[in-house]
Amino acid sequence: MTELDLSAEELLSTTRAVRKRLDLERPVASELISACVELALQAPSGGNTQGWHFVVVYDAERRAALGKLYAQAWEHYRGAPGSAYDLYRREPEGPRKHQFGRVIESAEYLVDNLARVPVHLVACIDGRVDQISGPMASVGLASVYGSILPAVWSYMLAARARGLGTCWTTVHLMREREAAEILGIPYDAVTQVALIPTAHSLGTEFRAALRKPVGEVMHVDHW
Repeated sequence: MTELDLSAEELLSTTRAVRKRLDLERPVASELISACVELALQAPSGGNTQGWHFVVVYDAERRAALGKLYAQAWEHYRGAPGSAYDLYRREPEGPRKHQFGRVIESAEYLVDNLARVPVHLVACIDGRVDQISGPMASVGLASVYGSILPAVWSYMLAARARGLGTCWTTVHLMREREAAEILGIPYDAVTQVALIPTAHSLGTEFRAALRKPVGEVMHVDHW
């Protein structure tokens, strides 16, 4: 199993959201996906409960059904407050507006081609987060998501190290129950948290992205 010669710093700074550079024609060996999931299982989880599940979808009909759900949900997302479209409209002219525009362009490409991406990984966690409420809800939600999101990110890092491209998506969660029916996920007992399209990347060279300066986001000792 070939891995890219990347340092830890290179891996962390160049694992990008890959959409237009996903190879839609080349199959992905199941052994590659299994290796990435195995590494994901080394991530921390609250109380070491390991309540995670990963539904790996190779079947073309199921991928097509998920792609259709995703496109339907995207129609709603386009007009939603806080969406990339909304941020683009409100952003003044400059590098960040250009960046939002590129995100929209590549995201639209993924909407049109999601069904063709050879692997969909749907990450799940035991329990229903929509049943967490009350004054301690923020603690409960942080604990639940903190027990699955690190594992998903580890999966994406492992994929990058093996020449695979991935992208974190959540739009299908607007149709989560329908997705559960397609995949046989027990909706009342398990929450889906992300759908990660996975494919060999077209080329393996990626750069660090434009980000806000550290001084704008790091607060020392107080806000």
